[in-house]
Amino acid sequence: MSNQQRFTEREDPIRRYDYEDSVVFAADLGGVRDADVDVVDGTAIIVIDGQQYEFAVPDGDAQAFIKNGVVTIEVKQ
Repeated sequence: MSNQQRFTEREDPIRRYDYEDSVVFAADLGGVRDADVDVVDGTAIIVIDGQQYEFAVPDGDAQAFIKNGVVTIEVKQ
């Protein structure tokens, strides 16, 4: 099983929202205390409690952040 499958099979899977000028990915990490997110060369990288998960995102200007336990990745197209 790949890391992407493990992440998307979590209790709170990542959701994708398609808008006219952007794509937004969001996931509620719940009570996770140690998490980081970044986008590198079209790949979103999320590290949760030392475990790394990756998935592809569309090409474009990407911003990624975590606030109040919610990871958000916005890709402007």
